[in-house]
Amino acid sequence: MTITRRGLVAAPLLAAPALAQAQSSTTALVIPYSPGGASDVVGRILAEGLTQRLGGSFVLDHKPGASTTIAARTVARARPDGQTLLVGTVVTFAMAPLALRNPGYDPIEDFTAITALCDTHAMLVANPRWRSLEELFAAAKARPGQLSYASWGIGTTAHLPMLDLTGRAGVEMLHVPYNGAPPALTDVIAGRADCMIALLAASRGHIEEGRVRALGTVSTERLPAFPNIPTVAEQGFPGFGGGAWYALHAPPNLPAPIKARLGSAAAESFNDPRTLAFMESQGLGPTPTGEAALVERIRRELAQNRELMQRAGITPG
Repeated sequence: MTITRRGLVAAPLLAAPALAQAQSSTTALVIPYSPGGASDVVGRILAEGLTQRLGGSFVLDHKPGASTTIAARTVARARPDGQTLLVGTVVTFAMAPLALRNPGYDPIEDFTAITALCDTHAMLVANPRWRSLEELFAAAKARPGQLSYASWGIGTTAHLPMLDLTGRAGVEMLHVPYNGAPPALTDVIAGRADCMIALLAASRGHIEEGRVRALGTVSTERLPAFPNIPTVAEQGFPGFGGGAWYALHAPPNLPAPIKARLGSAAAESFNDPRTLAFMESQGLGPTPTGEAALVERIRRELAQNRELMQRAGITPG
């Protein structure tokens, strides 16, 4: 794996055909976000891995906008020949279809699910005045609605899990949505908001420098970077966790041989020991691979998020 100065994986562009004898043109890995950030890291790991294992030319094709649905619609309507693939997220498949009145696709029927790729690690962080999750929730119970949690928007992966957690804890906290993660984290550091769920990639330095306190890992297991920080689930909330993820999808009716080769190569790419070490440094981690695990996860999280959105009074816009 070649790491550039920007910390991304550089994918060589080879001329050999990739997935089938008839395929000779470049394969597009459609990214539903603007260039930069974790989505590019994931996309370039995938491009490098597929190139090494299948040959061919894989390039990132950024199509941001409309809560990732522009990219999703592009792939859903493409030819099922293995030359247009989607590097989608939990937002694409388990959030946007519930939050938008007409996302333009069905998250199950309009795609060929190939495999999950990786999880995005997150932490429940708080202003340092809160020494533990137990202390935070005790104060929230004593002062209903007076403590707050920040997020980067209504119905996001920073909002719905906190809605779930406060419901499990039986506490009422004020949700304060911000226009992006940086200003939300800034206000937690300043004490204007009490806590938030933050991506590890964005919050790691603040945790290490003591500007925020990590109260619990949102992932289902403790993180190698912070082995002494318990998961939220360990602290009296069994079953809580999961967080955000990336997955590989293709248009519907992708031929089985192409799907099998892509799925195998992608899974191998994200389970390579060198790749796992690099992913950990970027706040990413491994996840169960394969079509069955991915489809089950999407169905489960759609049901869970539908209930949470109804509880929050979020209606399709």
